[in-house]
Amino acid sequence: MKPANAASAPHLRPVTGFGSDPGHLAMLAFVPDGLPVGAPLVVALHGCTQTAAGYDQGCGWSTLAARHGFALLLPEQRQANNPNRCFNWFEPGDTTRGQGEAESIRQAIAHLVAQHSLDARRIFITGLSAGGAMTAAMLATCPEVFAAGAIIAGLPYGSAASMPQAFEAMAGGRPRGAAAWAGLVRAASPHRGPWPRVAVWQGEADTTVRPANAAELVKQWTALHGLADAPVTVPAEPGHTHRAWRDAAGVPLVEYHGIAGMAHGVPVDPASGVAAAAPFILDVGVSSTQRIAAFFGIAAAEAPRPVAPSELAGRVIAIGRDGAAQVAPPRRDTSGPWPGTGPDQVIRKALAAAGLLKR
Repeated sequence: MKPANAASAPHLRPVTGFGSDPGHLAMLAFVPDGLPVGAPLVVALHGCTQTAAGYDQGCGWSTLAARHGFALLLPEQRQANNPNRCFNWFEPGDTTRGQGEAESIRQAIAHLVAQHSLDARRIFITGLSAGGAMTAAMLATCPEVFAAGAIIAGLPYGSAASMPQAFEAMAGGRPRGAAAWAGLVRAASPHRGPWPRVAVWQGEADTTVRPANAAELVKQWTALHGLADAPVTVPAEPGHTHRAWRDAAGVPLVEYHGIAGMAHGVPVDPASGVAAAAPFILDVGVSSTQRIAAFFGIAAAEAPRPVAPSELAGRVIAIGRDGAAQVAPPRRDTSGPWPGTGPDQVIRKALAAAGLLKR
């Protein structure tokens, strides 16, 4: 079966014959013409209700792939697996090493690396929401595969092993101590380090995946890296909090990016010429795709883009003592591919039906 919307993105090609595909996923790939031997690979996982092609168009990953010379793999969920096209990040059969959807993604990665002579030491993964939680699962179950990952509005590995637990975690987090979180990752594979570097991105007004989950993700990965709770604050745009936990050489091993006032989605800046706003691809004046590529080390780091006062008009809530602006969200996360059926509504209805959300 052809992946949804593949025809609308002719530069994306279906990946077939990549293995047993126990998770029954579709795969799309973009390999720029003339890509040299030893190029990096980025894996990008869409969120609920999205398609691989739509996620790529909104985030602009294939634009960066052509510009900076790396291959791109876009796994896509099938509705037969999940009616809302969510990756099944809470199902043990799909997030255990060697099984289900996680194994399908690993097989497709190995296939592309062999087929295009890519650099197995420079494989990176990122994703939004359910795709962010599946990113965390991939980093935990196959840590030897990835050099780094970026989790956007996702959840820690091991935060849920059933749908009710998933709803509970998304609604308020399921707090654990840092050592317990790290232990879940260590138990997921025989790998014992070094661990992938991880960037955590979170809208601080997200009501679909609450910001408490970002804090737990940071605990999980700083503990794995043996980092003290002493982050460095990095200059960023108004309303963008950027903290980094670095090694002795100054390399950021874990990062946190919080976007004040932002709802559920990927932060983008269409003015960058890379991304395009769409449902759950939110114009907040911060190009997360470019920042993530820089964190991966496959694109040059860019200084925060100066923001004109006119761009903040109607969005500034307050200016703090440190001069940082708190900005309101440019759109509500209740938007979706059609009214009333975005992930926020679907999840909130399920939470209420399960007795996990007070009306």
